Amino acid sequence: MKRREFITLLGGAAAAWPLAATAQQPAPVPMIGYVSARSPDDTAHLVKAFLRGLSERGFIEGRNVTIEYRWALGQYERLAAMAAELVSRRVAVLVATGGEPAALAAKAATSTIPIVFATGGDPVQIGLVSSYNKPGGNATGINIVTTTLEAKRLGLLHELMPQAVVIGILLNPDLPNAESQLDDLRNAARALHVEIQVFRATTDREIEGAFEIISRQHIGTLLVTADPFFDTRRERLVALAARYVVPTMYHFREYVTAGGLISYGIDTLDAFRQIGVYAGRILRGERPSDLPVFQPTKFEFVINLKTAKALGLDVPPTLLARADEVIE
Repeated sequence: MKRREFITLLGGAAAAWPLAATAQQPAPVPMIGYVSARSPDDTAHLVKAFLRGLSERGFIEGRNVTIEYRWALGQYERLAAMAAELVSRRVAVLVATGGEPAALAAKAATSTIPIVFATGGDPVQIGLVSSYNKPGGNATGINIVTTTLEAKRLGLLHELMPQAVVIGILLNPDLPNAESQLDDLRNAARALHVEIQVFRATTDREIEGAFEIISRQHIGTLLVTADPFFDTRRERLVALAARYVVPTMYHFREYVTAGGLISYGIDTLDAFRQIGVYAGRILRGERPSDLPVFQPTKFEFVINLKTAKALGLDVPPTLLARADEVIE
């Protein structure tokens, strides 16, 4: 080989080295931002369900996707800064769970990064999406219909305790849905010919104070409205209901498995799995505007008979027959 040909060949190979090195670089791992109004302790099982849904689309945390978690611990005022901080990190998808407070904070933080939300009420009504079938914009998700089932829960509680002429209502006024929850409960109470007494609570002390008044005034029963702040205090609420001997209705089965009396709501594990599926589909290239807002079709009515016996209650056979799960 002639010297000039050798130098040309060597130069061409050297020029190709950077290209080869570049081609061998692994693809960047996408990051999901996960912001929640709740806490890691009370949602550990839900995060597992979310990760399961994500894996159904081929994404495994720590392998081909990373997740940055932010928890407001029921303090809604912290959510705006948390969502903004995740947006500044250029996450590929922003997942917002824990109802309207987290979803609205995510929506306010970005109009471009895809958002997958979980709301307790109508996402169209609060401006998150244009419609259920065609969300438009950068957000989609699931309506877990927690805050819109208060009337149904009141009816079930009345069936359990028909002798209770006054029913206590524990409500967090800081939740964006609070007034609509209260309107639904007032309408349902009129139809049932019962009186409701509302206890507003935004702190642990106010929760305990509500139970003290309920006990002192001999209010026969209590409905805890659906609210992420209350979810972060699940164990405390169940313990207070037991201490003050107050038959109490909740919105998630987790309260009943923790020792609460009765609940009516969606299958939360399936809902959070669906959130993971949607996040994975977006990472695969689908647009939020093309993914219809998901609405659950499976609801769970759960009764804890052990708790009923401790409270001295006889659960009507008609309610037991309709229960999806009876904890002995």
